[in-house]
Amino acid sequence: MQRVTITLDDDLVEEIDAFIARRGYQNRSEAIRDLARAGLGELATAADPERDCVAAVVYTFDHEKRELARRLAAVHHHHHDLSLATTHVHLDEANCLEVTLLKGRAGEISHFAEHLTAERGVRYGRLVVVPIEGKGDRPHDHSHSHEAETSDN
Repeated sequence: MQRVTITLDDDLVEEIDAFIARRGYQNRSEAIRDLARAGLGELATAADPERDCVAAVVYTFDHEKRELARRLAAVHHHHHDLSLATTHVHLDEANCLEVTLLKGRAGEISHFAEHLTAERGVRYGRLVVVPIEGKGDRPHDHSHSHEAETSDN
């Protein structure tokens, strides 16, 4: 590890210290490392649409909006190769929250999220992308179908 000295504006230091207090960091170094990793990861995935990543799309919508559920399902089916799981929660009589977990190339995931959150009736949408590094960074076939093994015994 290297020691680095930086100069920051007083206002920025106050914001960082408030962040540290809210999150319970033990010191500024831990917080700055996490913030730097998050910022660099975001820049890397934005700059490289071919980069492998995992992501979550969080969105709320009015389930009473005409044909919206059908349109959202169609977007999901069109991008089925990226989708790992979706959780659906009823917030009240009209509003729902969904969180969709994805794995694939950053550009494809961004495209999926843009289509999903642009649907009329989706009130809020946010995409969180995390780059994948290492041996397991390639998307794989999600079929997971295995033929039953037979025994001659």
